[in-house]
Amino acid sequence: MIIMGRDNETVPSHADAMAEGYVPLDSGHARLQELGYKQELKRDLSVISNFAFSFSIISVLTGVTTLYNTGLNYGGTVSFVYGWFIASAFTMIVALSMAEICSSFPTSGGLYYWSAKLSGPTWAPFASWITGWFNIVGQWAVTTSVDFSLAQLIKVIILLSTGGKNGGGYEASKYVVIALHGVILLLHGMINSLPISLLSFLGRLAAIWNVVGVFVLMIGIPSVATERASAKFVFTNFNTENADGISSKPYIFLLGLLMSQYTLTGYDASAYMTEETREADINGPKGIISAVGISVIVGWGYILGITFAVTDIHYLLSEDNDAGGYAIAEVFYLVFKNRYGNGAGGIICLVIIAVAIFFCGMSSVTSNSRMVFAFSRDGALPFSSSWRKVNKQEVPIYAVWLSVSISFCMALTSLGSIVAFEAMVSIATIGLYIAYALPIFFRVTLAQKDFVPGPFNLGRYGVIVGWVAVLWVLIISILFSLPVSYPITMETLNYTPVAVGCLLILVVSFWLISGRHWFKGPITTI
Repeated sequence: MIIMGRDNETVPSHADAMAEGYVPLDSGHARLQELGYKQELKRDLSVISNFAFSFSIISVLTGVTTLYNTGLNYGGTVSFVYGWFIASAFTMIVALSMAEICSSFPTSGGLYYWSAKLSGPTWAPFASWITGWFNIVGQWAVTTSVDFSLAQLIKVIILLSTGGKNGGGYEASKYVVIALHGVILLLHGMINSLPISLLSFLGRLAAIWNVVGVFVLMIGIPSVATERASAKFVFTNFNTENADGISSKPYIFLLGLLMSQYTLTGYDASAYMTEETREADINGPKGIISAVGISVIVGWGYILGITFAVTDIHYLLSEDNDAGGYAIAEVFYLVFKNRYGNGAGGIICLVIIAVAIFFCGMSSVTSNSRMVFAFSRDGALPFSSSWRKVNKQEVPIYAVWLSVSISFCMALTSLGSIVAFEAMVSIATIGLYIAYALPIFFRVTLAQKDFVPGPFNLGRYGVIVGWVAVLWVLIISILFSLPVSYPITMETLNYTPVAVGCLLILVVSFWLISGRHWFKGPITTI
């Protein structure tokens, strides 16, 4: 069996590779050789470690905490409780389709490699180019968003620790926040320069921290609260009172889905870690599906636990409260202050979340760097020969620091305009999901008859599940581009479609002007 590589060079099949002296370590290694790649990264991750990276990036403590205000403002508790299940169900459908493709193509190239192989020889270069750029920019935006949200949470922790907004507490400036963001990224770069065995340990620790943290908070907060919301309030209260000029209940509910959908992203990390995962054609898909499934369960528990401590939505959203309008921080602070006379316990709870967000950012940089490594291995990035290098510990060290640097530069826009910054990080959700949908679209159209499934597959339901996944991504792409405030002004305009449109124009222009002349898609290395 012969596999065709770049410029029609021949690449040995698994059987031929064995005869030539390539000895696979396991099925994932063997499949990587069949796809035409040498083993350059250390294959040392178990299925638990693979799962841990995706689970840590999804991090319900990160997503729910940072966008809890959005959920309260658009629909309140009903958006939380029921919107979470709607987003979760369709996210699992997307994850199942991605897992099926991952089983067939377990490489660090992930989504863009899948697009190349599933779109056919004619479309492969352009399909992988579009998918890769949307994915890599989306990943950088995720890291930017996660680490910036951690810097903002640290700002709130300092504020509450020094007396709160109403007690003369210290409120850090935007320059202090960006400095904190830089320090956090620096630490993440240093951690990701360590050998994969240590990263694997930290990844597992992050997963444990997220699960234990959720259970501590979902049980502890309502237990300490002196006043709790009723079950009727939690499951039926629909908040239509917002300062954004939106009164339509269906519209408000749909906008409230943003919190859930933003949280449930990043599970593609399991695909990027497959070249470092044992039995990757089986364990990679397991990592994707289990990360989403467990996140759905613990996420709903976290939402319920916190929401039972919510009694006054409008006060929590007010910038005049001690946390400066940071809803979850105010919930934690008040719960302990009302019970014990001070909010120290609430601040400790916020530290638990801060550590989870730190782990989330760490895993995000890990995923970024593997995507940069693979994309550079195929020559798609400027100065690719530098970014694809690995050090003695088999870590793509230059890719790590490139990801850290770009994420810091993206955050600098917050100094000039918070609107511009929010537009940029909006790519974290829409850009990533577009990258998720493209290979699935090619799998159910151009490759419907030719797709060769791996050990994990959906059988005859693969095409149906794939189409549902593609339609869901189309729906949320439109949904999150709609106005979120009326009347529409330069300050209230939703810049998400502008940001995504500009990215599309830049990527396509780069392709037409330069890329189409030299980028041929994934390049085999055997």
